[in-house]
Order: sequence, then structure tokens, then C-alpha cells
Amino acid sequence: MITAFSITPLGAGEHVSALVAEAVRTVRSSGLPSETNAMFTNVEGDWDEVMAVIKRCAEQMSASAPRLSIVIKVDYHPAAGAGEMAAKLERLERDLDSPGQLP
Repeated sequence: MITAFSITPLGAGEHVSALVAEAVRTVRSSGLPSETNAMFTNVEGDWDEVMAVIKRCAEQMSASAPRLSIVIKVDYHPAAGAGEMAAKLERLERDLDSPGQLP
């Protein structure tokens, strides 16, 4: 599955970017395929692996922030297998190279 998530620490004062950076380090050290953009971190893996990483990030961040706002979006497609995050981007790039070619 592919999961896009963001965790926003509330009430953490000036340390928001440092807390977010630590969460991204946690995701990257998990060994799961991931990418971070300006709004979300995307993680690919099975349900338990991905949710465990998100939970670790939340627990870690909550040690320094009294409240968290968490947004999670899941593309649950068990038959897709590993590598779907990269495959989806490859299909998009292919279609961008072929404008006007709707199925």
C-alpha cells in the first residue's frame, strides 16, 4: 500500500521544522520506500509496517508537542505488490509524454 501522511505539531513553538525533520529521519531509517514533498511524506509497504512507522513518528513528536494534527491518505491495493509508488509515477510520466491519448 502507499500512504501519504503529514503530522503537524501544535503548541511546539519555534521547533516545528526540527520535529518534522526528526519524523522524516524516522521514516527514512525504516527502510521502506519513501519520498517527502512540501505537504506529505509518502511511504510504501504493507499495512502493519507503514502504520508502525507513522505511529513511531507520532509518539516521537508528541514527546515535544502537546498536540498533533495527523492526516493520512491510503492507497490500499494489495494485488499491486512492491514498487507501486514508482510504477504510478512512471505511468504518469508516460501519459504526460502522450497528450490526448485517453483509453
